[in-house]
Amino acid sequence: MTAAAGYVLAFDVGTRMIGVAIGHPITGSARALTTVAVSHGGIDWKVIDTLVKEWEPAAFVVGLPLALDGSEQPMTRHARAFGDQLRQRYARSVHESDERFTSKEAARRFAQQRAQGTAKRKHGADIDALAAQIILESWLAHPEHKASSA
Repeated sequence: MTAAAGYVLAFDVGTRMIGVAIGHPITGSARALTTVAVSHGGIDWKVIDTLVKEWEPAAFVVGLPLALDGSEQPMTRHARAFGDQLRQRYARSVHESDERFTSKEAARRFAQQRAQGTAKRKHGADIDALAAQIILESWLAHPEHKASSA
């Protein structure tokens, strides 16, 4: 099954939270969905299982946290390991997307939403899901990346 055939779930992998977004290659649109807790290194797979069952994604996109110079760092390996777990658990392709500036963009968008009154400080955890949305928007906007899978 190709990503063009259906939804794509994207993930912004962190050590305490994983942001999740949903999008579709045909429409090119993406939206933040939720966050998944990570505690003591353990991922709440029940939440991800529910999302996969609900959305039936054709593929996954995992944000790769590269250093500013494009080199890998410990979190890059952590994100790749998460992608490997997704592939093994759900038997779907996993694509990687450079996420170097998504956290800053997510913070900027969240601040803008707060200024407009559409988000409150208590929604701060949603910034991780917003980062996943930005990762997915970037991936969807660059068709050359759609052919690569991790």
